[in-house]
Amino acid sequence: SLFLGGAAKAEVDYDGIKYLGGGDKVDLNNANIRAYLKIPGLYPTIASKIVNNGPFKSVSDVYSMPGLTEAEKGVLKKAENKFVVLDTKPEYDIDKINNGLYR
Repeated sequence: SLFLGGAAKAEVDYDGIKYLGGGDKVDLNNANIRAYLKIPGLYPTIASKIVNNGPFKSVSDVYSMPGLTEAEKGVLKKAENKFVVLDTKPEYDIDKINNGLYR
């Protein structure tokens, strides 16, 4: 092989990968908007607010997002046990809204 360039700096063993849509919990700071599809009532409206208003320091910070209705707060409350908050990773944060998947 003639390719001798440096390897891409992907963090293959990123411990939070299970919270980006593949597990039963979702990382509020790094997950793509599509990760919220599996939690009833969150996609697209509340999910959009989450990805546009982070990063969050704690799960409870989601309740102080601007424009959140009482009904939306109720939906979040029901789903609260499915959320985690990890440090923002730029390589995932950049893809939160549009991860290159088009119809």
